[in-house]
Amino acid sequence: MKNFLTKIKPQYVYAVLAILIILSIVLGYLLYKENKEHAISVENQYNLAFSEVINYVQNVENYLAKSLISSTSEHAAETLTNVWREANLAQAYLAQLPISSNELSATSKFLNQVSEYSYSLSRENINGTNLNDEDFNNLQTLYNYSRDLEGTLTQLYTDMYSGRISWKELTKDVNTAFAQQVDNLSATSFSNIESNFGEYEGLIYDGAYSSHIETVEKKGLTGEDIDEKKAKQIAKEFIGNDRIKEINSNGLVENGNIPVYDFNVTLKNEKDDDNLNISISKKGGHIVLMNYNRNISTEKLSYEDADKIGIDFLDSRGIPNMASTYYLKQGGAITINYAYEQDGVVVYPDLIKLKIALDDGEILGIETTGYLNNHTTRDISKVYITEEQAKQVLNSNLQITSSGLAIIPTEYKTEILCYEFKGKINDIDFLAYINAENGKEENILIIINTPNGILTQ
Repeated sequence: MKNFLTKIKPQYVYAVLAILIILSIVLGYLLYKENKEHAISVENQYNLAFSEVINYVQNVENYLAKSLISSTSEHAAETLTNVWREANLAQAYLAQLPISSNELSATSKFLNQVSEYSYSLSRENINGTNLNDEDFNNLQTLYNYSRDLEGTLTQLYTDMYSGRISWKELTKDVNTAFAQQVDNLSATSFSNIESNFGEYEGLIYDGAYSSHIETVEKKGLTGEDIDEKKAKQIAKEFIGNDRIKEINSNGLVENGNIPVYDFNVTLKNEKDDDNLNISISKKGGHIVLMNYNRNISTEKLSYEDADKIGIDFLDSRGIPNMASTYYLKQGGAITINYAYEQDGVVVYPDLIKLKIALDDGEILGIETTGYLNNHTTRDISKVYITEEQAKQVLNSNLQITSSGLAIIPTEYKTEILCYEFKGKINDIDFLAYINAENGKEENILIIINTPNGILTQ
């Protein structure tokens, strides 16, 4: 064997060694790549789980706020059951994170107590027992804690997204920012939770009603069927013939809620990517959707200015009696939700959204799905209780700032005539809806005031 090896030419030995080295490098690279891809996949799973934790904690906070406003056992039971469900889901995703149980014990314990306490109260409400003052005080405490927790988790998520903290660090170092933040929160927010709830151990943009009812009978979709040629003419007249450089048809789109002719429009004196899209209903030739995105460098108009422009625009298009409800500013434009008013009653299902440029007031977008689906004259005579009687149904701790009649949609594709009460409890703004026919508490919405607009949950 020795003689055989000595007979091999040195260049062959070097070649074999070179091949072995190359193979080892390639194998090492492949293993490295596989490990890196696995690490990225795991990191993404952790990010998704953490995002879901924050989402469900936010839901817990929102439903706890609604529970403070609810006054009837039926609605309170529904709201508290939602708290129970969302807290359980938050716990499930929390368990998927690669952090020791000690670091997450305060968060997990809090969610567990929220879950069990709300479940206990919901069962009492189902049996017809209303919440008492002690219950409301405890729910207020839980709401405050959940708000603190949501803020802490959101800040941590921001730090992780920016790269200041990684999951690798969290799994190695017990003195991480997460542990410190949770410990600090525990010291301030969770310290008294056991004593408060020890007796229950062993026991979960857009504006109001902006998700329209999509009815089989399109009550506001009037008129005869039109062809594509007529639809193009309507689109040109709506936009303004003098503004159009080119208009191209995408044909008839029939798989949506309302069959439409869809067009792409290039405007004169605009960039190639500043295109406008417009959809015209096959039945009646109504504007269903129009959207135009362009750069807006300055904001010169206020909300009040834009609102007046929106009202005037709708009036000029034969859509009177519309009142602004909620709005959101974004990218130099403001999107305002307008609801129909019938004899002073706000009809939320008949909704139109307008997007208005805040530099010159140009109408950049319109969406009329809710209005076309639902608009008709309602019977608003079935008001069998007074506003004062409806107010008596509300939680006595609420501070009412305004009230009036409104028609709201339900998840069962029906409508209810209600008294709408706007008010405040502590630092929570809300809308409460009491059935004007039988005095039942129908719904509660939390008003979210942001620098860019007013939304509801």
